[in-house]
Amino acid sequence: MSTTAEPPVPNKPPLESQTTVGNYFVSNYPPFSFWKKEDVHEISTAMDRAPKNDTPLGVYCHIPFCRKRCHFCYFRVYTDKDSSAIKSYLDAMLSELEIYSKKPFIGGRKPSFVYFGGGTPSYLSSSQLHHLTEGMKSLLPWDEIKEVTFECEPGTLTEQKLRTIHEIGVTRLSLGVENFDDHILEINGRAHRGGEIDRAYGFAKEIGFEQINIDLIAGMLEETEANWQACVSKAIEMGPDSITIYQMEVPYNTTIYKRMKQEGKLAAPVADWETKRRWTDYAYNELEKNGYTVTSAYTAVKDSSRVTFEYRDQLWAGADLLSVGVASFGHIGGTHYQNHHDFDPYIEQLNEGSLPIYRALTPSDDERLIREFILQLKLGSVSLKYFTEKFGTNPAERFAEPLQRISDWGFLQIEGDSVNINREGLLQVDRLLHEFFLPEHRNARYA
Repeated sequence: MSTTAEPPVPNKPPLESQTTVGNYFVSNYPPFSFWKKEDVHEISTAMDRAPKNDTPLGVYCHIPFCRKRCHFCYFRVYTDKDSSAIKSYLDAMLSELEIYSKKPFIGGRKPSFVYFGGGTPSYLSSSQLHHLTEGMKSLLPWDEIKEVTFECEPGTLTEQKLRTIHEIGVTRLSLGVENFDDHILEINGRAHRGGEIDRAYGFAKEIGFEQINIDLIAGMLEETEANWQACVSKAIEMGPDSITIYQMEVPYNTTIYKRMKQEGKLAAPVADWETKRRWTDYAYNELEKNGYTVTSAYTAVKDSSRVTFEYRDQLWAGADLLSVGVASFGHIGGTHYQNHHDFDPYIEQLNEGSLPIYRALTPSDDERLIREFILQLKLGSVSLKYFTEKFGTNPAERFAEPLQRISDWGFLQIEGDSVNINREGLLQVDRLLHEFFLPEHRNARYA
């Protein structure tokens, strides 16, 4: 009697050990490095078309000012601008929004979500915030808004500032906590300290924002197991409506990378990937024990029937994103664009009456399918029917090879209409997403 041996299960991809330089987090597709200056005319064409039916409109507003630059930050931020320069910048953004408001792509739509990112939006004074948002509302009214998200650095928040942020219509206050330990905050270049977190959070709870979110980062410089567990415990004790957890990466142009380059080191002086994933898993397990639900690779929410992420969900489903501000990224009528990444040229172009768009890209239909599919995979579950109806292509057939490969690795299952990624897969989802990239986009510098 003979027996047939079971075919060997292909090995899982080797886990990265040390954290090396580069962008790990996948936030868009095709990669930003493929967006070109010579394609800027494509975004002008897109703006001159009427919007497709049922395409929601969102607004992203980039506030690039900070008290100090964090050592892991790679965003376009400035720590040396006075009130006059800030006023010029806010007026430039309103001029930019005014140009957009008159374009055919608006088509009578009003924003369904607004996101203030940075930098540090809460760096602005109360009067500056009123000036900016009153101008925005006069151009594109907020009366159909579902969500206004506002990123904050705790040390910039006073009770008066928080009341202003609430008055202007912010529904989700997002506190960039990252860690609660003063030494860890200092060594990573954060401007705030633990006492400022407690004070700001207390005021925010008292004022009554619809949703308060706190950000944590797993694997920061000199972070330890004990420190991470204490941070998770503190976050649970605070009880915010949602908690966002990112795993530390070291992109190019960060202070950490520059130090690595000077010292000739390839590995970053932060926790390795196995440790970061284990810490994130620990956090999610503890949060689930305390009534939270994990709703994506990065988020846990206290009440999933009430807490939503309109910015994320609509953007990942193809919404138009009207993006204003230096270096900001947007998406209009199927075309991606980025603004000029330097402060003075950005303002100068708007003072001359022209849009400060620096580069653009119009994805093919297949690239659009890939983009939405991989971004929504970060939620842990996607519907095959949704993509088949929207794109006329069944992802189970289009992505048969990568889906099978990730399934063989033990991270994914297709159950009826759903493609589901398990917890182990979610903890490393960004590296798995590269399996869906077209060959020409693999191994590319992402920024």
